[in-house]
Amino acid sequence: MAPNRGMVKRVNMSPALSTDASHPRVSILTEIKDEPGSLFDILRYFWKYEINLTHIESRPCPKNSDGFHIYIDFHGMPGEEKTDKLMKELQSRCRNMLVLDERKVPWFPRHISDLDQIAPRILDANTCLEADHPGFHDKVYRERRGELAQVALDFRYDQEIPYIQYTKSETDTWGVVYKKLETLHKQYACQEFLDILPMMVKQCGYSADNIPQARDISNFLKSRTGFRIRPVAGLLSSRDFLNGLAFRTFFSTQYIRHSSMPLYTPEPDICHELIGHAPLFADPDFADFSQEIGLASLGASDDDIKKLATCYWHSVEFGLLRDKKDPSKVKAYGAGLLSSFGELEYSCTGKDSSDKSPPPPKLHPWEPRVAAVTEYPITTYQPNYFVAESFADAKAKMRTFCESLARPFYARYNPLTESIWVDRACHCI
Repeated sequence: MAPNRGMVKRVNMSPALSTDASHPRVSILTEIKDEPGSLFDILRYFWKYEINLTHIESRPCPKNSDGFHIYIDFHGMPGEEKTDKLMKELQSRCRNMLVLDERKVPWFPRHISDLDQIAPRILDANTCLEADHPGFHDKVYRERRGELAQVALDFRYDQEIPYIQYTKSETDTWGVVYKKLETLHKQYACQEFLDILPMMVKQCGYSADNIPQARDISNFLKSRTGFRIRPVAGLLSSRDFLNGLAFRTFFSTQYIRHSSMPLYTPEPDICHELIGHAPLFADPDFADFSQEIGLASLGASDDDIKKLATCYWHSVEFGLLRDKKDPSKVKAYGAGLLSSFGELEYSCTGKDSSDKSPPPPKLHPWEPRVAAVTEYPITTYQPNYFVAESFADAKAKMRTFCESLARPFYARYNPLTESIWVDRACHCI
């Protein structure tokens, strides 16, 4: 039976297949005539030679109205007798068969369970704080950081996130931050954030006197967009962090800033993660936008990882949206802004009520190719902000940019199997 024209047909035979030496794989692109029985005519050779298909996908040929492109992955290796016989048979039955070359790429996760390998690879020892950290001399605080780090290190992908019994001191610190930001959000947060936050108040327990639990937030996000929270003990490399986004997974810390300075933190904490980041993962376009960056990071070169991480910084961390009600104004959607007391106002108005008095920032249209090479400071207000017209606009432009990169393969996430499919064999190094 011929595939329906205009539609893409996919079958994942072994979605979590390893690509190591025990499972060598061949990827081919070929063309068949659009007529009944044409697909069966080539698939029967896989049965004939007892070769296992791992993936098959069909698409209409853009330049040939009576044909279909067929992408096929299967177990085998050129030079093996069965594989060579199969390829000879296929060449005699198909048009323009092309063997897609195997790509050597940096290791990347293929199934969501592989994130268990990524999570422990933190860049900082969580209890080894810098000497200028507000909690450096606080033994109790350092021990508490160690406890929460261990909870994250013990977590596995198929478990429920453990509930954390936050202390009164931690809840009080959260409350100070929450109340301060609540007022600022009404003025400067994007409408999507303001629409979602009340739902999280109701369903996840967001309030000034309660720290919401990562488990409840993750369940809420999964019900809305399929995104989820994954506990992590500390900072990850850009590659590891972005790889998680491909699986619609956000790595989140569980510790909070030191109580002596509730309005300051030298690193991301739960105030930044749960107030700044988490709500917008419930927005479908924002969730897709974030995953787009993650998918492009899989197997990417170090140079492209840097570009993608820089785009992430200028958008997910410090991005602005055009105000829907008044296009002459901008609103914040970046988590670094939504969790910041001073920079939130500064980014949207160019004014700063503190004594820092930086010059007004420059606002640029959201163009990923420009953002990807725009340097940024880490410890001061941003001198440049990128403004998207909408999340749909941001997503479309990010997708176009990702397609322009010299990607080693095309990757797709299958939410049913929680696995990544790529369009050719890969050898991870």
